Amino acid sequence: MKNTAFKVHVGSATQNEVNDVNIEQGAMLVTDESLFMGFNGEQVRVFPPQSDKMGLGWARYDDTQYTGASPYSFTTDAFTVPNNKGNVNDSHIHSGIDYYADNKLKSEFENDVYIVTIAFKAQISNANGYIDLYLEGGNGTPYERVKDTITFPKGNNVEHTFAKTFQYYADEDVVTNGLSVKMLASDSGNIHDVIYFIQRTQNHKY
Repeated sequence: MKNTAFKVHVGSATQNEVNDVNIEQGAMLVTDESLFMGFNGEQVRVFPPQSDKMGLGWARYDDTQYTGASPYSFTTDAFTVPNNKGNVNDSHIHSGIDYYADNKLKSEFENDVYIVTIAFKAQISNANGYIDLYLEGGNGTPYERVKDTITFPKGNNVEHTFAKTFQYYADEDVVTNGLSVKMLASDSGNIHDVIYFIQRTQNHKY
């Protein structure tokens, strides 16, 4: 093991001083709370790490097509959960791509990790029935195991409100083709007011 030939001298400063100077490339300043380094003309906080510099972020996608007044009706055939992303909040996504596009969950890089919360309202014609909610990939990878079975204890044709959270990683196929959010019901019913809240918790590039 060979030590570097360079010793780094870190200057001390207050946060106000850091805000008012341009740190030279590779130079460092430390405050009582953070360590900063000059990189490509920016003051980059090295520690604690900045989520935006690490490509970590979140986005929310709301369906505006199917509402309580006009819900999406389903049968016992598997279907893709409807979400037209009519309303989007992605000002803190910190990603080169949308987390949801073309009716699929997306990943920027292979081995990224995401958490998605799928919120919706639904009812079913048989209170003893159920809906399987799951993710579907396109290459045989068992994303279908990311699944939850939803029940309707309030009764036949009674609206229920749900929010189901799944964690998943992205393989090469997910980066290329995305993941579908699917449902398979035991009986007919309807669904509306779908919302996807997606958070990237690991960016494999960094």
